[in-house]
Amino acid sequence: MNRDTRTKIIARENLKPIIVQLQQQGEKIVFTNGCFDIIHIGHVRLLQQARQLGDKLIVAINTDESVQELKGSTRPILGQQDRAEMLAALECVDYVTFFQETIPLATILLLRPDVLVKGGDYTLDEIVGYKEVLAYGGKVFTIPLVQGFSTTTLIEKIKRL
Repeated sequence: MNRDTRTKIIARENLKPIIVQLQQQGEKIVFTNGCFDIIHIGHVRLLQQARQLGDKLIVAINTDESVQELKGSTRPILGQQDRAEMLAALECVDYVTFFQETIPLATILLLRPDVLVKGGDYTLDEIVGYKEVLAYGGKVFTIPLVQGFSTTTLIEKIKRL
């Protein structure tokens, strides 16, 4: 289904009833999150593999303010709306939402995904929402990283040019 990618970007409060309806229809909801500051092949592969774990993929991204809290005053490189539109343009991504906190726990608790996914740089017990998702019967997975790709590494490489 081709649609304007901006229609995939939905406030988390407005996304909740959509997720409830999809789950009532038997759809398995997959959730991942991050800054996604400069989207690279590592992000794309993570998202593609995450989508294979269910029927719909939600990507929650940090707002610009929370990226600054996490990464410092020089970040993000790209604003939240640009990051959201690029993610929404990917076929494997069904919905994009924002969270203003530095961690996505409130978003995870609100949306209650069936599957929570993070990159392999985390152990399962380090993943925010791990205990909570397991407690209500969901599953948590890590996906191996693509070696040599991280936003920080790319920024450092650009600085050296």
